[in-house]
Amino acid sequence: MADMPSTARPRSSAARILTIVGFVFAVLALLLNPIIFGVLGVIAGVVGAVLGDKPLGWYAAVASVVAAIISLVIIGALINN
Repeated sequence: MADMPSTARPRSSAARILTIVGFVFAVLALLLNPIIFGVLGVIAGVVGAVLGDKPLGWYAAVASVVAAIISLVIIGALINN
């Protein structure tokens, strides 16, 4: 712990749970409702990253955005055909 910078937060179990929830919301954004679950996934991922789960929290937020965009593109293609 002495090697840890003073600005870094130690990872808590709440941070890991929020990160996992962010990834679950990313999958739900891809499959069900991209707007609602995409936003919730970004929020959960960012909060997880701020609480200390740095790389995975940000990955969950990005995955939610990407899943929401892919889902919107698929829905748009289906509607236009």
